[in-house]
Amino acid sequence: MKRYSAQYIFTNAGPPLKRGIITADEEGRISNIEDTGGDLPENESVEFHNGIIIPGFANCHCHLELSHMKGIIPEKSGLAEFLRIIRSSRDIESQKILFSAGEADAAMYSNGTVLCADICNSDSTFTVKKRSRIKYINLLEVFGIDPAKALHRFNEIKKISEIAEETGLPYYFVPHSVYSLSIPLFKILLAATGSNKITSMHFMETASEKTFLEKHEGTIMDSYKESGLYTGSLETVKDHASAVLNNITLSGNLILVHNTCTDHATVEEVSKRGNLYWCLCPNSNLYIENRFPPVNILIEKDCTIVIGTDSLASNKSISILEEIKTLQSFFPVLPLEELIKWATLNGAKALGEESSYGTIEKGKKPGLLLLQDIDLHKMKLLPESNIARLL
Repeated sequence: MKRYSAQYIFTNAGPPLKRGIITADEEGRISNIEDTGGDLPENESVEFHNGIIIPGFANCHCHLELSHMKGIIPEKSGLAEFLRIIRSSRDIESQKILFSAGEADAAMYSNGTVLCADICNSDSTFTVKKRSRIKYINLLEVFGIDPAKALHRFNEIKKISEIAEETGLPYYFVPHSVYSLSIPLFKILLAATGSNKITSMHFMETASEKTFLEKHEGTIMDSYKESGLYTGSLETVKDHASAVLNNITLSGNLILVHNTCTDHATVEEVSKRGNLYWCLCPNSNLYIENRFPPVNILIEKDCTIVIGTDSLASNKSISILEEIKTLQSFFPVLPLEELIKWATLNGAKALGEESSYGTIEKGKKPGLLLLQDIDLHKMKLLPESNIARLL
């Protein structure tokens, strides 16, 4: 057994504990949490740390298979250009993808992630995930705007699902975005996802999405034409809200990712679905389009917020802590305890894993992280704040 204490413990199961004591077994399972009332007895068996102990992070949106693209795409180039470069960089030596994914997985674990929802367009990262210390929920992403190729596109991702099943990895079919699926493909996907526990989708990441859906014009349409994906026929949904309510499975949780351009009306409308989680990836939004999600709207509408990192193609690191720092810098009134809940408990709930992760409670194996080099008086992160893994 090991015993840990710190200036504060955020258990997410009650108020913060001042100099409480956590006891865990060799496998990392919590066997006891003691509230000392701030009066920590001198005890050689207690490992004391100057900082805050929190549960492990849940990364609710990542693209591990794009790790080899770190630094390739210029910052602030816009979503259409970002997608163009992604499409042109898919065909690359598999060993490089595997090596980069392995490095990113190790860094993510070191940075405190214990649970991750990872977008998959191929099976290129499956061997990394099979041996990883992070639990991955694999979201097999479907996209295609050509109505005539809808069944073909779905059959392609089904082949990937067969490999995931053989590898023993959990997976769900998910749509890429509202603007990247034809109505026939949406229908096929809807029929195949009636028992999904988790679904996610890139959502209102850029203003050009709305222009494309309403008029079939703008930078996204230009990108489709330049890439040859547009073949003269388009059948798309009319708007984001109707897609969520009518074209995506109502089964399980739905994670809407990015939300950079969402508004009051859309939030209110899609919230009718229930079991909805709003994933923020602020560093990616700043990297691609230099825009920031309307966190104030999501809070005002009482949305359940979770945090993701997106990929190294659109981020300088895969670190949930760095995302929290960015959120705090733009919204300094947000309490640190609330930000930690977004990154831990809310994420675990979104991924259906709250029975094991997200809170420090007896019987769970949530991972234990030490948040250190922070302003404990003001309860604020500093630029130098960092994470050390305890378990």
